[in-house]
Amino acid sequence: MQAKNSTGKQKTGSRARSSFTETGRRAQIVAAAIDVIAEVGYHRASFAKIAERAGLSSTGMISYHFDGRDDLMREVVAEVMRVAEGYVRPRIEAHESYAGRLRASIEGNLDLFAEYPNHLSAITEILSNLRGGDPGMVAFLETTEANLAIQVEQIRKAQRAGEFCDFDPWVMMRAIRAAIDDVVRRASHEPALDVRAAGRELADLFDRATRSTS
Repeated sequence: MQAKNSTGKQKTGSRARSSFTETGRRAQIVAAAIDVIAEVGYHRASFAKIAERAGLSSTGMISYHFDGRDDLMREVVAEVMRVAEGYVRPRIEAHESYAGRLRASIEGNLDLFAEYPNHLSAITEILSNLRGGDPGMVAFLETTEANLAIQVEQIRKAQRAGEFCDFDPWVMMRAIRAAIDDVVRRASHEPALDVRAAGRELADLFDRATRSTS
């Protein structure tokens, strides 16, 4: 009985180590894909370039961990969204006022670009090349719309509380999102652009546009 238990534990440990190694390898490949896509673009980001950046001996290692290019691209999108959520959300939740949360959201999104320029450049490249019916695009759009709905409801609450003035919350959130995305697109082609300063400018602009003066 003692020998069986020892063997069972050894196998479990081996599986755990194998799983840990595979997870680490997937993360390594995704990180390399992000950098390559940001540097050379979506269409030129071949498995060969990604494998070279990741320090892999062959592209077969990528094919082993991902079911083709689309699968890898979906994982890149998921990773960028995970990083963005972890970076911006704590900054928003650190504020109690609606105005403070709105400012933190705008500045946080552009500070995110300053910290992770390749992440946002890569996702911009991917999403501009995915087909409308692609699972990666569908998942991203669904998540984006869900987040937008939450933000719109937060604006409505701010209006009911008297902190924000009267305007269409949906139109305002679309305008905010479009302004942030435009700065990101410009910064992707102008590395010298001060995106943090742009974030402060946008935050000031939308603070004046939303804040109640009564």
